[in-house]
Amino acid sequence: MTAADTHRAILAVWRVEQPRLITSLARMLHDVTLAEDMTQEALVAALENWPRTGVPERPGAWLMATAKRRALDHLRHLAVRDRRHGMIAREIEEEQMIMPDHDAALDDDIGDEMLRLIFTACHPTISRESRVALTLKMICGLTTEEIARAFLLPEATVAQRILRAKRSLSESGLAYETPRGEELSQRLASVLEVVYLIFNEGYTAARGECLLRPQLCHEALRLGRLLTAVAPAEPEAHGLLALMELNASRAAARTDATGEPVPLLDQDRTLWDQFRIRRGLQALKRARELGGEDGVFTLQAAIISCHARAVRAEETDWHHIAALYGRLAAIQPSPVVTLNQAVAVGMAEGPAAGLAIIDVLLGERQLQSYHLLQAVRGDLLFKLARYGEATEAFETAAEMTGNGAERALLTRRAAEAAAAARQEGGD
Repeated sequence: MTAADTHRAILAVWRVEQPRLITSLARMLHDVTLAEDMTQEALVAALENWPRTGVPERPGAWLMATAKRRALDHLRHLAVRDRRHGMIAREIEEEQMIMPDHDAALDDDIGDEMLRLIFTACHPTISRESRVALTLKMICGLTTEEIARAFLLPEATVAQRILRAKRSLSESGLAYETPRGEELSQRLASVLEVVYLIFNEGYTAARGECLLRPQLCHEALRLGRLLTAVAPAEPEAHGLLALMELNASRAAARTDATGEPVPLLDQDRTLWDQFRIRRGLQALKRARELGGEDGVFTLQAAIISCHARAVRAEETDWHHIAALYGRLAAIQPSPVVTLNQAVAVGMAEGPAAGLAIIDVLLGERQLQSYHLLQAVRGDLLFKLARYGEATEAFETAAEMTGNGAERALLTRRAAEAAAAARQEGGD
């Protein structure tokens, strides 16, 4: 294996193992910032050692053992002047003697380190915005810039939220555990939101050259299934699982052989995963049986189910989808929901009707740097044969997006619109 191969292997392992390392260390150290630092040190150690010794048979276990050793050294140093750090160091040492296998799961009612940390980060003492931003950074590995783009917020604002959340977790003495009973119910809505944001980053990556980050989608789906076991009577837990399963069913059809995104209406529906669709529809049925028909996630799942049930694109019930988006907008008003509603209205009633909604959204401050607003506008303008305006909209959207695959698609759409404008001018 060449040095370049080893480096690629290290980064691949790191991408998978980083969230698990941070969550495990945060639970043990009671300090999120220190957990991140020790995780980074483990990566540096891998970059220094693996090119010489080769990639270990169990790279995740190697990274965990290294991070724990570094954490112990750090805590022993601090223990000289701080009794609390000495106690934490002894706890880690005792745990290592009892559980030398660093790949083993901790023995609790769920047995899932990551879900435990999400519940901890979603404690009511931490603001909703801060806990979501912190969890996306720790578990998805998103940068502050990427989180800011996802929330349509200034980067400095997100950085402050993450800092406040870390302080709250480290200074509050919160137990890293999955709550029960009423306390679980109080945090569940935030946890569901965080898990869906993890899925979304996997479904359409904020940055990079690839549209998908499959590992994050799989992780979110795993957490979603765990949540339906933790809270089986909560309709929105089933609604979220339905939404993720139905969206994930299209993964194989969402990109072409070159990795460029394939629009929904152009996808080869024979590639859609029918097993996932059945599981998604079953979870949607369960959410409705539990009385969650108007839940935010259940409504979104109902929208996606309209696509899943349509064997051909032209069979899609766009009028029903537009009506569902109307219900969703009434429950959870959001310019992004309205943007999606505009797409459905454009399909149901014609592009001019959709564009009328988009024109109102152009004044929304939150959407000024949101590339999908311009992308949708470009598509509607193209359908109306307003090719010059469509070209500008697609070009603007391409400049705004941080994802290389999306940028390539938008650039191609801009070129198609420009060619149509030239042809029209020539005629």
